[in-house]
Amino acid sequence: MRETATGRTVDAVGTGLAARLAELRAERGWSLDELADRSGISRSTLSRAERAETSPTAALLNRLCQVYGRTMSRLLSEVESAPAPVVRAAEQQVWQDRPSGFVRRSVSPPHAGLRAELVEGRLGAGADIAYDRPPVPGLEQHLWVLDGVLEVTVQESEYRLEAGDCLRARVWGAARFRCPGPGGVRYLLAVVLP
Repeated sequence: MRETATGRTVDAVGTGLAARLAELRAERGWSLDELADRSGISRSTLSRAERAETSPTAALLNRLCQVYGRTMSRLLSEVESAPAPVVRAAEQQVWQDRPSGFVRRSVSPPHAGLRAELVEGRLGAGADIAYDRPPVPGLEQHLWVLDGVLEVTVQESEYRLEAGDCLRARVWGAARFRCPGPGGVRYLLAVVLP
């Protein structure tokens, strides 16, 4: 962990993510203004995210993944070193969006060349995450609730999922994940690229 000029601490994943975001923009030859136009994210927010002065939210990362044509897991896996066939539980990458209360664990060993991945998600009671569109249009998702209750909206269809329930959907538009409480929810998400 290191401390930024604003006094916030940033872990190694956050620092690596910031560097990778800057690399992706540079690879395309885009200015911050051009990326802001493409993503709908302010230039100042993008600049702070690329310098690890702020930790990007799940919604912000989702928008950047859309622009760069990646899933969030692929983007996060690019922050790590060489892919391994096995990732022990203690070594699985965990990313947290503190403002929304969303915790995301990359269960699958990272590998940019594969189409499917497993992600464990956790939301606290009352947590609500909305995505305006998927990072990759037509993304196939299998959502299996392990503990608690999760309300999901995919495009305009609404579902209430309880422990053991599984939802399968292709995501082309907006999606929303909400934990109505009283406790938190833990779920497994299988993501398959089209």
